Amino acid sequence: MMVKPHEFLNEIQNSLSYNSQIEHVEVIPAKEAEFGMLDKPLPEPLQKYLDKLGIRLYSHQARAINEVRKGKNVIITTPTASGKTLCFNLPVLEKIHLDPKTTALYLYPLKALTNDQLKVLRQMEQETGIKFNANVYDGDTPPNLRPKIRKESNIILSNPYGIHLYLPWHNKWTKFYSNLAFIVLDEVHTYRGVFGSNVAMLMRRLLRICEHYGSNPQIILSSATIANPEELSSKLTGKQFEVVSEDGAVRGKKYFVFWNPPLIGRNARNSPHQETKNLLAMQVARGIQTLCFTISRRMAELIARWTREEIPELKERVTSYRAGYLPSERREIEKKLREKQLLGVASTSALELGIDIGSLDSVIISGYPGTIISTWQQAGRAGRGTEDALITLVAFENPLDQYFMKHPEKFFGKPHEHAIIDLENPYITIGHLMCAAAELPLKDSDAKYFSDLNVKKEHEDSSNLFSSALKILEENKVIMKSPKGFVYAGTRRAVDMVSLDSISSEQVKVVCEGKVLEIIDRNRAYSEAHRGAVFLHQGETYLVEDLDLNNRTAYVRKEDLDYYTEAAETADIEVIREFEKKLCNDFVVKLGEVTVTKCYNKYFVKKYDEVLGLEPLELPPIIFDTTALWFIIPDDVVKKVKENNLDFEGGIHAVEHAMIAMTPYFALCDRRDIGGVSTSNHPDTGKPTIFIYDGHQGGIGINEKNYQLFQELASNTLELIESCECEDGCPSCIYSPKCGNNNEPLDKKAATIILRALLKKPN
Repeated sequence: MMVKPHEFLNEIQNSLSYNSQIEHVEVIPAKEAEFGMLDKPLPEPLQKYLDKLGIRLYSHQARAINEVRKGKNVIITTPTASGKTLCFNLPVLEKIHLDPKTTALYLYPLKALTNDQLKVLRQMEQETGIKFNANVYDGDTPPNLRPKIRKESNIILSNPYGIHLYLPWHNKWTKFYSNLAFIVLDEVHTYRGVFGSNVAMLMRRLLRICEHYGSNPQIILSSATIANPEELSSKLTGKQFEVVSEDGAVRGKKYFVFWNPPLIGRNARNSPHQETKNLLAMQVARGIQTLCFTISRRMAELIARWTREEIPELKERVTSYRAGYLPSERREIEKKLREKQLLGVASTSALELGIDIGSLDSVIISGYPGTIISTWQQAGRAGRGTEDALITLVAFENPLDQYFMKHPEKFFGKPHEHAIIDLENPYITIGHLMCAAAELPLKDSDAKYFSDLNVKKEHEDSSNLFSSALKILEENKVIMKSPKGFVYAGTRRAVDMVSLDSISSEQVKVVCEGKVLEIIDRNRAYSEAHRGAVFLHQGETYLVEDLDLNNRTAYVRKEDLDYYTEAAETADIEVIREFEKKLCNDFVVKLGEVTVTKCYNKYFVKKYDEVLGLEPLELPPIIFDTTALWFIIPDDVVKKVKENNLDFEGGIHAVEHAMIAMTPYFALCDRRDIGGVSTSNHPDTGKPTIFIYDGHQGGIGINEKNYQLFQELASNTLELIESCECEDGCPSCIYSPKCGNNNEPLDKKAATIILRALLKKPN
């Protein structure tokens, strides 16, 4: 590194172009290594492998291996670059060395990670002499090689999507499943929300198949640091786990900079994309090897292009990286990063997870990635080893970005978010029980795999969700009783009707010139693939010509467009039943089941943040049942707002927006996973009420977490609004990009009075 991080920061702050963009610098001290001891030595081939590479096990690695050797299920949740891979590779290879019939299944969320791990395993096989013939088995595996892999490989690497499709063919995997000793899931913090809830059901189906073949595999999970590793691991698999979270790895000093684009008016800031380009160009020009994370594939391309134009003498050493490139192109970029041939790379989150790109001097994160976990994952790409490193978070005008700029202690002092998996969504459960019936007849004894799937305790029907789902499937003639149990009776393949990425079975194909680009769910089709929408696919822009809901097809044509579209939504809510209620000071807060009627009747045409036009939409409403949190505004608070000549409806609307914006601070979710309704007189409560609802059919647990942490949610929402420099509200605090009422009415001062009353703070 030609310029040290502190030298670079001093240089920037003394430059003429500096405009007080640095809000905060957190210096994270270097950390010495903490080593551990194994309870018994490794087999000679494995110990020689470690000795040759000069590897001494860190304390968390030794503890994880000791726990696995005791037969326990283990989740390792330590930071990026802490050596989690050895925690599972060593005990797996030890078992294969001692019993050559042993098999192991490794599951990864991304193909790139699977290929990286395959390289590591093949190198270990060569160095140790332990034969285990690791192979990838996924949609890219040639059909003629598949029987040989199933028969001869001790370790098979795949992904949840593949296993979902292969389980009905389990009889072809008899030898592999009969000897299965380990299931390894890497990057399990990505298994959350709808995807995580589907993978939890998939794991139960997989374990049921294992029991059929007489195996009872140990499960090893690897994750970034999360707030609830024990809860996540248990919900994901139905098993109990030992948690290994104390990180013993060495690390160098890190300078973590919060960079806020300067104000260029009362309520607007300079473009964060231009600020990002300037930082990347300055760092590359000073020989600082930098990886820049961007919010989209298109922005990765633009940042790289603008940077090359800024420093033409180094343009060959700057490039972009994203999904959509050919595998050979991505491998070449990764190789050039490792070998320091490239100095600057603008990437999507495709490089966030554990793909091997070597040590980097600096990371720029252009826009808060949505979670603290992802931010630290991206930051962890800088400073592997003992070298000093620089990390810069460039803030957007989004509420959470600006909240952290004003309250850096909330970022650096906060435990990581809770990864949420919902085992109570009946729509997800029914789909996977249908798949399970197609794999093996379902019996009463199979309830043990779904014993933690109980309906919410306050529901009128307190019966077990497993039994209820079977009854619904039987009544709809999807399954039928046989002497061996319930068997699948449908005409289509069951797994083809269940997507791991969605809840709704209503899927829409996006088609360009007869070729299917993507298959998306109905909610996404309404918001991103309506007539006139700009649809993004692998960084390219397409104009939607028609959305045919009868044939569930969106027809698009490829066009190079410099604008984007945002559908505006409005919603009505009907309360079905309450699950729980509590008092938060004088406010009644409730959790329950609601029916949401969501309408998309217009969309915005935008360039950057400027609205170019507003176009009408004609789409039928989406109606679904879900979970919501709601709270009632007391009469004395309504009176106080009105006595101050403020807009009460604007106040509750602003609270709704800001509370939605702060929800991802507590739960691993996207702002788009949540919706809200605020009204001065709701028909079901007869009072002014604010609703926050889960945007997925049946709910995925987000509002259960909001209800549990409601006081903290309200407190952080107040901090967000009060710390914003604007006078009347702006995109950094109370505006919402998807508001169907064009962010009207909104009243920042009224929102402050309401939240202060809720928290019993003086106004």
